[in-house]
Amino acid sequence: MSYISYTTRFINVLILFFSHSVPFYKGMTETCSSLTFMTLHDPTLQTPTQTLLTVDKTRSSSVHHRQGVCVGKPPLHVELKIGADEPSSIGRILTRGPHLMLRYWDQNSMKAAESTNDFWLDTGDIGSIDDYGNIWLVGRQNGRIKSGGENIYPEEVEALLLQHPGVLATVVVGIPEARLTEMVVACIKLRESWQWIDKICKQSAENNLTLCREILGNYCREKNLTGFKVPKLFILWRKPFPLTTTGKIRRDQVRREVMSHLQLFPKNLCLL
Repeated sequence: MSYISYTTRFINVLILFFSHSVPFYKGMTETCSSLTFMTLHDPTLQTPTQTLLTVDKTRSSSVHHRQGVCVGKPPLHVELKIGADEPSSIGRILTRGPHLMLRYWDQNSMKAAESTNDFWLDTGDIGSIDDYGNIWLVGRQNGRIKSGGENIYPEEVEALLLQHPGVLATVVVGIPEARLTEMVVACIKLRESWQWIDKICKQSAENNLTLCREILGNYCREKNLTGFKVPKLFILWRKPFPLTTTGKIRRDQVRREVMSHLQLFPKNLCLL
């Protein structure tokens, strides 16, 4: 499950079980405090029902205006800005202020100053800041896929695929491709009772619990996912996705396994 998808589901659980103000925050190891905070419920509202309706409206409307997930605003002592590599509102999230560490343990002061881009620390996250000062998290810089000259953030594609009722979990990676530089590949774990078939299929009443490449590709396009972001390959993944000790997906290992499998079985798109 992607970071954004997990965050969205976590927020939904909080909304269901708590009727008062709940702070949600985004932090990182290199800072001594959280970088952003967000209140899920407005504590000034009269009843929990009114609160839930307001949050639902805000959440549903914001999804259509911004990419990623909103993680709130920074506190007064935290500075955040977007360092875009190209003319775009989406870029690297940078931070500075008294909340930052001095440097890494094995790093000297001069090197530390150079690496933080004039004392701005690169968080490694990609996102944007809206007109109200809210931070929108799109994904991780090291997971970005470069395909046909376009930037693709796998978390965005994963969040969309997870909306399909037959998809239990997914990891999207880029593998080398001569024409596009990288090709988008989606590894899919199916929910119980759903079946995957390699041949061309179409969704119908008779096979409503069946998935294939064509169905998922069409689903992405119906959800208005930009064409170059739609995965070119869908691979059925039967085992657990590899995780780090902190529970994050090891995309590098998934990528290696996909490339190894496609070299051995270029026509068989099912990983055991």
